[in-house]
Amino acid sequence: MASGRGKKGAVNEPKKADPFLAQNLDYQAPGRAVGITVMLSLVAFTAAFMSYQSLKLDEATSPASETSETSALSEAKEKFALPGDPLWGFVSIPAGEFIMGSNPQRDRMAYENERWSSTQRQGRVDLPEYFIGRFEVTNAQFAYYLSAIESSSAEAFAELDPALPVTSVSLPQTLSYARWLDSQLRRSAATPVALRKALDAGAKVTLPSEAEWEKAARGTDGRIFPWGMEPNGTFANVASAALLPVGSLSCESCSYGIADMAGNAWELTRSPLVDYPFVMPSAEALLRADSLWVMRGGSFQDAINNVRSAVRGAVDPSVRNPTIGFRLVISRL
Repeated sequence: MASGRGKKGAVNEPKKADPFLAQNLDYQAPGRAVGITVMLSLVAFTAAFMSYQSLKLDEATSPASETSETSALSEAKEKFALPGDPLWGFVSIPAGEFIMGSNPQRDRMAYENERWSSTQRQGRVDLPEYFIGRFEVTNAQFAYYLSAIESSSAEAFAELDPALPVTSVSLPQTLSYARWLDSQLRRSAATPVALRKALDAGAKVTLPSEAEWEKAARGTDGRIFPWGMEPNGTFANVASAALLPVGSLSCESCSYGIADMAGNAWELTRSPLVDYPFVMPSAEALLRADSLWVMRGGSFQDAINNVRSAVRGAVDPSVRNPTIGFRLVISRL
């Protein structure tokens, strides 16, 4: 790697004493001779120290330092096919409450299974901070994972459009990919500091829970769609013929700047389909669950009413469907 070091400044070394002169200078006081030697040594040390500090400053501000940071992002993209932004495609969702479920008085398209309880239309859920993928997991990312584990399916996925969301994968396959990426992020020296801190604090890479997905989709202001209260086909790939590359439809007003939370591909979660109110099931309960599993967000084939942020689809964990994909979270829950 190229170095940004500057040329080290020259230091004038004191001349060695001439033996002949030394014999003829016996009359000089010893203290004075020692003082001159010490002074010259200090001058030499000071010059060398200043030169070293200058060299370190050059290294810190040189293009080589900037190139090193850029290389770290490139390495991540090359190694894991993740986005090259500072958080490698993840977005921080701050800790706090949000409104979950649907109020039919505000959302006339609401389904019955979006109701919080027999006495309450909506509920409030408090979540700690977590990170969610800005985009759905792509064919490129999934193909890289399959290649890394030497799966026989790697070649088939590598032939697909790398920018499209990966679909036709089962729930166990998505969780296997999440566990693999978790191990890579923990081992990589280039993992962004914020993500590493979360992992060190007990978070893991996995699928979002229903609550994590819904908060990321609708924010904390109770909006019906990721972009607001009204239907708008401009911001979502709905009622169309095919998937679009992730992030194709710009939506600056969408919650937390996350792409494709409405339409494009249904997104699997790690929550079994049970009646509200939402409670995060224990690991033991998940192992015992003989249930359909929730998917969110609707797909390119759905009408606008099925891509609302509170819509709850469900699927058997073994199903592989060309309209169903996923995105990941880094979560402590």
